[in-house]
Amino acid sequence: MARQLQPFRRFFLILFHGSVLVAWQRPSYIPDNYTLLLAGTVVLATLLPARGAAAVGFEWLTTLAIAALFFLHGAKLSRAAIIAGAGHWRLHGLIFACTFLLFPLLGLALGPVLRPLISEPLYMGVLYLCFLPSTVQSAIALTSMARGNISAAVCAASGSTLLGVFITPFLVEWWVSSGAGEVAIWESVGRILLQLMLPFFVGHLLRPWLEPVMARSRGLLMVVDRGSILLVIYTAFSAAVLGGLWQQVDVGSIIMLIVLSTALLAIVLAVSGWLGRRFGFDHADRVTIMLAASQKSLASGVPMAQVLFATPVVGMMVLPLMIYHQIQLMVCSVLAQRWGRQAMPAADEAAGYSR
Repeated sequence: MARQLQPFRRFFLILFHGSVLVAWQRPSYIPDNYTLLLAGTVVLATLLPARGAAAVGFEWLTTLAIAALFFLHGAKLSRAAIIAGAGHWRLHGLIFACTFLLFPLLGLALGPVLRPLISEPLYMGVLYLCFLPSTVQSAIALTSMARGNISAAVCAASGSTLLGVFITPFLVEWWVSSGAGEVAIWESVGRILLQLMLPFFVGHLLRPWLEPVMARSRGLLMVVDRGSILLVIYTAFSAAVLGGLWQQVDVGSIIMLIVLSTALLAIVLAVSGWLGRRFGFDHADRVTIMLAASQKSLASGVPMAQVLFATPVVGMMVLPLMIYHQIQLMVCSVLAQRWGRQAMPAADEAAGYSR
């Protein structure tokens, strides 16, 4: 049976691994396989968005893929690595500062420049984007691809999400609007614990039995890492397209949001990378800081927007987040693959993997 499945395993490894060459030498101007898959997923969601029962199915599939990602990382990480990640307070503090201080300050500082160029509701959406916590699943998957400190990424991204459940509504109340609900906040905390951290802890508890299987199936973790990101992109972009994404704003506003999102991402990556070097972090920790600090959570942002804002403006409020989310995944996926190739072979141990 294992021999019969070997061709399928090899196919997925070639499909997801950008550095694998097949049948011909890839020209330098053609992106790697995974970058092409990312772009193709966005195009597919635009032309053939999931709707009706298919959309519900993709939402469940995405949830299962994310749960599998956390389960496998929990099974992969040693107890010592988890404790080390949780105790890395300097790294976590720097990520939280970028997420809840640097981003909001950038959004507010850009107000005089952005207000004449885009509508007021879109600028409020930009502020909402800047107030959101870091995404969990993408930060962990990208950190794994870049040979970063995965245990620290799990703790930092999860902590950012938990803090964001409380911090984001207050920032929105002060600078955008009011309307946060106490019930929705505690429901969000429950979903985070149930969907993300529970699979992680279950996988870790089963580690003594799963460790031999994980050692024989190293490619499985990579497929789940990258496949979960593709599912998030397709599901999220499909919902935006069906919600009238291209009818709510003109082309000029979309271009401006793309430029703004790219600039925000570049600034945060540059500042967080500089701070990482300034504070003496090694390669694995710097990669973790840059990837976790630059990410914004679509999975948390959309449900929170439905609670914090009136229904007619929810689409406009999450549009900047949708655009930034796609750009952050595409750009950071390319960077993560490059950093992973540049890392030394010993980076796996620095990233928290057990030997």
